[in-house]
Amino acid sequence: MSARDTVEIGLNRFARRGYDLDEVSIVPSRRTRDVDDVSTAWQIDAFRFDIPLITSPSDAVVSPATAIAVGNAGGLGVLNAEGLWTRYEDPEPVYRKLRDAAGAAAPPVSLLQQVYCEPVKPELITARIKEMQSAGVTTAVRVSPQHTEQLAPTALAAGVDLLVIQGTIVSAEHVTTQGDALNLKQFIADLDVPVVVGGAANYTTALHLMRTGAAGVIVGVGADSFSTGDAVMGVRVPLASAIADAAAARRDYLDETGGRYVHVIANGRIETSGAIARALACGADAVQLGEPLRVASEVPGGGIWWDSVAAHPRLPRGGTSAPVAPLGSLDQVLLGPAETADGRTNLFGALARTMAKTGYRDLKEFQRVDLVIGGHANGGSGD
Repeated sequence: MSARDTVEIGLNRFARRGYDLDEVSIVPSRRTRDVDDVSTAWQIDAFRFDIPLITSPSDAVVSPATAIAVGNAGGLGVLNAEGLWTRYEDPEPVYRKLRDAAGAAAPPVSLLQQVYCEPVKPELITARIKEMQSAGVTTAVRVSPQHTEQLAPTALAAGVDLLVIQGTIVSAEHVTTQGDALNLKQFIADLDVPVVVGGAANYTTALHLMRTGAAGVIVGVGADSFSTGDAVMGVRVPLASAIADAAAARRDYLDETGGRYVHVIANGRIETSGAIARALACGADAVQLGEPLRVASEVPGGGIWWDSVAAHPRLPRGGTSAPVAPLGSLDQVLLGPAETADGRTNLFGALARTMAKTGYRDLKEFQRVDLVIGGHANGGSGD
């Protein structure tokens, strides 16, 4: 870290300067392209996707049906293996209770904690994976690091295609005096399916997670506009800098291994099509979206949003939101056409147009686009 990367916040105490996505702007190149000649396709391991999207494993936006719809739209839907769909045979009454409690406000955290007290049932993990498989889409489920060894074997036995091990912050080296810790490197080495792990917040953590054998590393702590992680834990990750750090780790790991490429998946306050473009321009291979999908008519939460950590039994910290009216189908939200000019619909159609306007034909080329820092992009509207 060079001296110009740090600021002195007090006598002999320095902090690194970091940048959020809304402080970064994309600079067009000397050429443009026809949008029909642009590809937003992305591939991880043997699995190819038309758009660089992994969904957040939030029960607010992902059910088996919406995971299938995301798959049919060209992305990857990730179901939470510790969520409502694996705790209840029929979770619709739970959703109804949450919607009724919300009214015009956010559902109370205490109610979220209550409905998540129901234990996870392994047979429901199997049933949900089989349901998604039967639709012919690539299947993925998320497990938390602390429950990976308990729940992952069930998901793997059911034939899941990709496993996502995700927490707010995940490290390759977890130190504990309370029994054995999950050895990520050993665990991944024994698997026949690709694993995506995260979140990572800096170069060192990203590099260490890549060395576990993961196919993808999630970068960022998932802090959206409703997150309370900063207030509760004091943890905030400037996402543009974190993505660039992880991209540098990806390049160094590629050199270290003689050619093994690990995908960087950005996760944080990515809420508009412009923020998606900036995340990829900073070096991400794909983005993980949750809250932006709540405006789709098919999502199970009915426009309410809550993160998976909002229901934590001891320290809830993901935000909840009041319901919003749908802006269109999931296809419209992801692929258009857009009927509003706020960047909330046609998210990946807009990405293709950004790539065309800046002269890049695919995502790997687009990662080389020039960037500038110029205050808050779009007037600091919260991308």
